[in-house]
Amino acid sequence: MTTTPRSSMETHPDIVAMRARHEMAERATSTPMAQAVEALAFLTGVYLAASPWIAGFSGLSALAVNNLIVGIGYALLMSGGFGRAYERTHSMAWAACALSLWTIIAPWAVAGDVSTTRTVVNNVIVGVIGLLLALAASAVARERRSPRRDRGM
Repeated sequence: MTTTPRSSMETHPDIVAMRARHEMAERATSTPMAQAVEALAFLTGVYLAASPWIAGFSGLSALAVNNLIVGIGYALLMSGGFGRAYERTHSMAWAACALSLWTIIAPWAVAGDVSTTRTVVNNVIVGVIGLLLALAASAVARERRSPRRDRGM
């Protein structure tokens, strides 16, 4: 009886690639910058969702509902992106940029009389902070994915 040597599953190219992606995700999550961006972005989303009641414009129901939905969406997009779905972090950050831009223009775009000074200032400040954090997350994801960085060049 002849036996043929078999390669183990640990050396299969798909397993090796999966391990490399997992290690890359662990490295990205462990950096202080990535953790700070993720935490601040989550807090920004939570504040945006609660801002109609915090800033006192919950009576403007169209914008209050808009901020609630966009804030929850932003918080979900930006929280945990580095660890759980690292390959999609770059795309998630760009989606968060779009939500931030919408937050800035929402007081003028939402139907009804919602463009009071309080709503405009709140949404513009939160939108700019959200945009900067989303761009920072995109930069961290791009920096970690750069092939030159992984080879030490």
